This record gives sequence, structure tokens and C-alpha cells, in this order.
Amino acid sequence: MAASPALREPCLADGRLFWLEQRPADQGRTTLLLQSGEDPPQELTPGRNLRSRVHDYGGGCYTVAGSTVVFSDDGDRGLWRLDLSASGPDAPLAAPQRLTPPTDPPHSRAFADGLIDQQRQRWIGVMEAGGRDQLVSVPLKGGEPQPLHLPADFIGYAVLSPAGSHLAWVEWQQPCMPWERSQLWLGRFDPAGQLVEVRRLAGSDASDASAISIFQPLWAGPDLVVANDRSGWWNLERLDRAESLAIDAEPHWQPLLPMAAEFAMPQWVYGMRTTAWDGQQLLAAACRNGCWDLGRLTPAATGERPLLWQSLNLPFNDLAALDAENGRLVALAAAPDCGSGLLDLDTSSGRWHHQPAAADPLEAATISQPQELWFEGHGGLATQAWYYPPAGGGHAEAPLLVKGHSGPTAMARTGLNLAMQFWTSRGWGVVDVNYGGSTGFGRAYRERLNGQWGVVDVADCIAAARALVAAGQASAERIAMEGGSAAGFTVLAALCHDDTIRAGACRYPVTDLAALAGGDHRFEARYFDGLIGPWPAAKAIYEARSPLHQAERIRCPVILFHGLEDRVVPPEQSERLALALSEQGVPVQMHLFPGEGHGFRSGAVQQQVLEASEAFFRHHFQLDQDPPDPVPGNQTERDDLPPDDLSRGRLRPEASRPDQSPRQEPPE
Repeated sequence: MAASPALREPCLADGRLFWLEQRPADQGRTTLLLQSGEDPPQELTPGRNLRSRVHDYGGGCYTVAGSTVVFSDDGDRGLWRLDLSASGPDAPLAAPQRLTPPTDPPHSRAFADGLIDQQRQRWIGVMEAGGRDQLVSVPLKGGEPQPLHLPADFIGYAVLSPAGSHLAWVEWQQPCMPWERSQLWLGRFDPAGQLVEVRRLAGSDASDASAISIFQPLWAGPDLVVANDRSGWWNLERLDRAESLAIDAEPHWQPLLPMAAEFAMPQWVYGMRTTAWDGQQLLAAACRNGCWDLGRLTPAATGERPLLWQSLNLPFNDLAALDAENGRLVALAAAPDCGSGLLDLDTSSGRWHHQPAAADPLEAATISQPQELWFEGHGGLATQAWYYPPAGGGHAEAPLLVKGHSGPTAMARTGLNLAMQFWTSRGWGVVDVNYGGSTGFGRAYRERLNGQWGVVDVADCIAAARALVAAGQASAERIAMEGGSAAGFTVLAALCHDDTIRAGACRYPVTDLAALAGGDHRFEARYFDGLIGPWPAAKAIYEARSPLHQAERIRCPVILFHGLEDRVVPPEQSERLALALSEQGVPVQMHLFPGEGHGFRSGAVQQQVLEASEAFFRHHFQLDQDPPDPVPGNQTERDDLPPDDLSRGRLRPEASRPDQSPRQEPPE
């Protein structure tokens, strides 16, 4: 099964459509494409890999205004300018021009999440250097970055007002993550282009009594719109005539559409957008009970609410990355029977076109459709999951794969996922669990995981599996669990919990919480404070919940996959666990991939991981009469190997050495 290209960050500029395309078949390289009218798409950055390394997860690696494109090149991590004024479908591309000079040492700074200030002929965005964020400007003719604002910690999501007079942005500070507590800031440009009258308009920090998070500031004409979760839900609010707000005036935010729905998602990467202004109206994606809906906010004739929600009734329930211009909207959209692709909508007529990232190789009748499953989770609380029946339907002898999304603050999405269909087509039922801590269900649901990571998520995943067994949809003897990063930790924690899960597959898992708490990954350096407890005061809890420190409780087979260039969760986390399991006689495999980071970009590697996991489970569940043929790659039963070979990392066969760079995504 070949991996499909991944589309990201669609953008409209003067009627032209731009987007990023990550190509697994090209070692995960990400390039920028342009489509004008009915012309075929044109690749603007051939041979280049567009990526931002800010916060390691990146995002927001290009921006467009007029005929100017500015992007971040992963080769030198600097900013480059591309002039499109002379470019057309049949014209040769202009050569990109370097904007930021090389640094010594190389790669000592990174840029992301920028915009083009045409009035002052400069790029404005985030520069991460020396272990901190700065809001900077870079002249479009090139030069050293100039500081505009130095936040206390993290900054991003800046938007320029229509008149070019004001800039709004989001800040957050450790130990909080941006979806826990963050603030909206506003500043005015003086005649020299410097920010003055900088002030906080909304949100909270660690010193405030209430926890409030802000998502995606957006200018809707002269008004400023944000998603604010002070009500318990990320709902939209508006500050009228924000450009005219006096420095000493109290901001009065108007809730636009109070409802039990989320108009935001956790800000793991830059470039996230769930709301757009097309020049006349607000359009948004709203999530209710794990499903997304695209709609518009319209004036109410009567009643207390200032606006009403009008669903556009499109056949997509997985939406992201909205952008709009002059009555046209684009977004990334998917459905249970349709893979992710570019949605292009005329907001006046309602006519739309969906361009999938790749042709769907499955017949509609063969696709396993997600079924909503509510069950009693940790603490007796109602918890949600999506159940995908195996081909032919669930039954009491069917093997079951339990999946937990990563993050752990994320959600199980319902767009067509070929990896999910890989399992169901082979007779596996799959349950994708929105355990306590998931987004899409309000702040209270999200906060169930506070201090309880490794407890609530584990209990919820196990409860989902047991609910399906009790319903006669799965075999209690053939339950496996799979996950990556934080979800890999949940897999291992579940294996330590009891014998409900009979085998596990983990991609770049967290195995030693204490080691990561003392690590140097800045973005998540204090994330565990909320998930487990403050470090080092809660050191005993970290050790008690770490799979590595309770490896003796794992008695079932485990297969591990890790990239050797992973800076978020170092590969030693998997290597040490593999050694511990091997020493106690537990069947364990470990696959290590040079050139891969936190997430696997190569299509060949993604396919190998999927096939190796399924073959491993089938063998240990005795689903085949004979052992499966070896999967190409480094499939080796590590319990047959001397422990010192594991600890020294010698066994890294050449078959697992594709050359590609790490993935610019959150652990999801």
C-alpha cells in the first residue's frame, strides 16, 4: 500500500490557489504548488524541501502577498523570496532569492508563521534562536532580521489589520501549552514601523484564576475575531472596530455563536485555521462530538444570539486549514469514504469541487465506515470512540486493534484513512478512541487527563475494547494496540495495566517520562507538568508511570519503531525498553530508521511499519497456520539476541535506511 501525498496550508491570493504537498515517494519532501484558474498545478519549488523547524514541529513555512512568495527552506533553514510576476504555467520559474544571510553556526535559528507587510515591504513572523521566540521583520530585499517584539516565552499566529496599522498575535508561557492558557495581544505600528501601545486583549496566563485559551486571531474587516474557550468551549468572539480601540479602553468581546462546539484545535503547529473571512462573511469549521461541519455565521432576525449557524451541508466531516477571499473558500476536507483533499467552494452559489491528494484505490462497498461508540470510561464518564468493523462484520472471534491518537491532546478523526482500511480489509476490527483528554468535546473533557496521563487514557482504551467484546464484536483473546509518540506511551502503559491488550506496536514511544522531563525539547519542556505533575517534585509519579520502570509487568509481545534523527523522543527511549523486555524473555522486535525523525515521512517506511505490525500480530495471535513470511526490512525477534547488541544499537540493517528528513508534524 503506497502512502498518499499529504496536502497542507492551502492559501488564496489574488484568485490563485497555493498549497503545500508532502510527497512520501520523494523521501517526504514538501514542495509548494500553484494553480491559477483552469491551468494545471505548477510546482514552484522543485528540488527544495519547504519546512520550518520552529519548536521542532514547525508549520507556517510559506506566505503569499501579491506576486511575492516567502518560504522557509529546510536546507539552510533561512527565508527565501520567490517573485511570481513573470511566471506563468508555461514560463520558466524565477530563481528564488535568499532573504536571510547564513548563520554561524549553521541552523542556529529558524523562521515560521510569517506574513508579508506590503506597505512596509517586509516579512513579519517568528524567529526561534538562542532558545527563545522573537517576533521579527525581514526586508523583502533581504537582510538581517529586525526585532519587533520579544515575548516572555512563545509567540505566533500574527495577523495584520486591513489598514496595516495594527498587528494581533498570540502568546503563551511555560508551564502552559497554548491550548491550556494563552493570550491575545495587539500592537500599533508607529511611523518607523515599530510596535507601540502593545497590550493584552484576552486570554489568561498561569497567574490568572481562570484557564482560558485563544485560537487563531482573524481580522473580519475592522473587527477582530478569535476562538476563546472561557465558556468551556472554543467559541467565536468578536471585538468591534479593534483598529480604533483606544489604549486605555476596556475591550468588550461579543460572543458570536454560543454553542457546545469547538471552533479550534490544539496548536501543535503553525498554520492552523478553522475560521475564514471571505470579504463579506465569516465561515468556519465547528466540531461537535468528534465530527466537523462547515458553515457560515449569519445575522439572526430575532433572539438573544447575535448570529446563527448555517451549515453548508457538504459531505465532509473532517475539515482543517480554512482560507477565503472574495466569496471563495478553500480548505482541507475528508469524509469516511473520501480521502483528504482540497475543497474549493463558491460561497455565493454553493458550488464546490474536491480534489483528493490521491485517487482513492478502494471501492466504496469495501470501505469500513466509522460507527460512533459511546461507553463508560474512567470514573464512569461517558467517553467516545469510532469503531471500524472488519470486512464481513464484527463477530466474537474477530481480532481487534485499539488505537489511541497521539498528542495526547488531539482527536480521532473520521476522514478516510487507508492505514485504517488496511487493517479492516484483513479481518481486523479497529476502535479509534477519543479518550479523556481529547479535543473536540469541550474543555472539561480535555481536562480529564490533567495529572492523569497513563491512567485515564489507558482506562478509556481498555474500556472501549471491553465494550466491543461484551457486544460480541471482538475476541477477548485477540486484542492488540497500536500508537505513536504519546499514543505509544499509552500502548505500553496499557500493557503494564492488565492482560486485556495481548500485543502492542509502538512508533517512537515515550518510555521514560523522567528522561523527557529533563530533556531539551523546548516546546514541550513543561508539558508533563499538567499531564503528570510538576517536575521534579512529582518525580516519584513520573517513575511509577514510566513503562521502562515497570517493564517487568509487560508479558506480551511488543514491536517498536523509531527514527534515529528523532529530537522529540530520542531513540534511546525505545532501545532501552527493548533491552529490558529482551532480558526478561518477552518477544520484542525493534526497527530503527536512519534519517527519520519524530514521525515517518517516507512512504516506504510507512508501508514497512504497517505490514510489519500486522504480520507480528498475526503470528503471535496464531491467525495463520504457518508463520508469516518475513517483512522486508529489519524484522528480528530481539529476545533471541544478546543484550549488549541491543544496548549498543548494532543491529540496524541497511534495508531500514532510507535517507529523508524528520517530519514537520505534531505527534498525531
